[in-house]
Amino acid sequence: MIQFSHHRPRRSLPGFPFRSRGRRGAALFVAACALLASGCGGGDKESGDRQPARGAHSQGAARGVPQGLPGMPPLLDPNDLYAADRPNALSPVVKDFPSRVYVPNTESDTVSVIDPATYKVIETIPVGEQPQHVVPSWDMKTLWVNNDRGHTLTPIDPATGKKGKTVDVHDPYNLYFTPDGKYAVVMASMDRELVFRDAHTMKRMKTEHVNCLGVNHADFSPDGRYFIVSCEFSGELLKVDTARMKVIGQQKLPFDGAMPQDVKISSDGRTWYVADMMADGVWVLDGDKFTEPWLMPTGKGAHGLYVSRDSKSLYISNRGEGSISVLDLPSRKLVKKWELPDGGSPDMGGVSADGKVLWLSGRYNSEVYAIDTTDGHQIARIKVGDGPHGLAVYPQPGRYSLGHTGIFR
Repeated sequence: MIQFSHHRPRRSLPGFPFRSRGRRGAALFVAACALLASGCGGGDKESGDRQPARGAHSQGAARGVPQGLPGMPPLLDPNDLYAADRPNALSPVVKDFPSRVYVPNTESDTVSVIDPATYKVIETIPVGEQPQHVVPSWDMKTLWVNNDRGHTLTPIDPATGKKGKTVDVHDPYNLYFTPDGKYAVVMASMDRELVFRDAHTMKRMKTEHVNCLGVNHADFSPDGRYFIVSCEFSGELLKVDTARMKVIGQQKLPFDGAMPQDVKISSDGRTWYVADMMADGVWVLDGDKFTEPWLMPTGKGAHGLYVSRDSKSLYISNRGEGSISVLDLPSRKLVKKWELPDGGSPDMGGVSADGKVLWLSGRYNSEVYAIDTTDGHQIARIKVGDGPHGLAVYPQPGRYSLGHTGIFR
C-alpha cells in the first residue's frame, strides 16, 4: 500500500513496541549481562592500549591528510570527505545497476525491493533470520544482507537483483569495510567482538574482543587510520586503530542510560556526530583528541545520520517522534525539523543518487518513507515486511564503500 502526501506534517509520539533492540530489549540484555557478566565476554583490558594515539592519526581533513592508511585511495578533496558523492556521480562499476531500495525486514526474515520510480515493492526476497542491514561491499559489486540471528550473510547481485550463496558469519549485526579494501569489520554485537575478515571471502582474520556491550555503528577518520564505534547497550564509544585492528580508546558517554546509535564524521573531517536514542540528540565529538563530547538535542529517539549530496547538511532521523532534524554542517547548527504526517518511526536508510529523496525505514510501522530533501514533505509511505531496519538505496555515487547502509568516499 502506498500513501502519497504533500500536506504539512503533524507531530506524533509513538511508543516503542518493537521487540528487537527497543528499550525493553536493551534493558533485558543489560540486566542479563549484569547477572551473567562472565558469559557476556571478557574484553581486553590492556590499559596501555586504551589511550588515544596521537601523531599517527588524522589531524582533520581541512588541515590536510599527509599520509593515509596504506592502500587507501587518496581523498578527492582534503576539505570534503564526501566530494565523490555528488548527485548522480556513479562510478563505472555501478552506473548500469537498476535503481532500487533494499529493505531488510527483521521480523519477516525478508528483503523488500522497492522501485523508487514507482514507489512500489516489486519483489520480496527470503533471507536468513533477523536481517538487520543491507551493506554495499567495498568494491560496490555486492550487497550483503546481515542475518544477525541466522549467523549468515546473504549476497545480492545489484546488477540482477538475485541472491547468491549464503556465507556463514557469526553474529553479523552490522558490517563495515576498512578504507584500503582489505578487511570487512563485523560488528558482532552480542558476541562483544569486532571481527576482521577478508573483504572478499569473509574468512576470519582477527578477532578483537571489546569491553563494552552492543557494538553496532562506526565511521572512519579522514586518513582511515582509526574508526570510532558506538556501544549501544553500555552507552560507550570505542576508538579503534585500523591497521593494528585494536581498540586504543574507550569512554562512557556522560548521560545516564545513553544508547548511542549511528556514527558519522563531518564533511570537513573535524567533527564526529553520534546519534543517541535515549539522550534524544547527537553527541558532538573531536575524534582525534577523543575527549568528552557534548550533546546537541535533536528529537526523541535520534537514530540515523545521513549526509546530503552537496556535503552541507546532515539528516538526523528521530525515531521516537517521527521527525527528521537537519543540521547545517559548516555552522554546526540545527536549521530545520521535518515532521512526518501521521507520525512514524524513521530509522535507517540513505539518500537517492540524485540527492532529491531521503529514504528511511519505519521500524515499528512496517513501512518505508520517501522524503523530499528540498522541503521535507513526505512523498510516499510504502508498506513492507515487519521490523524494517537498515535499508540501502542503491546504486549511489562514490568510488568505494565503507559499509553500513552506504558510506561512500
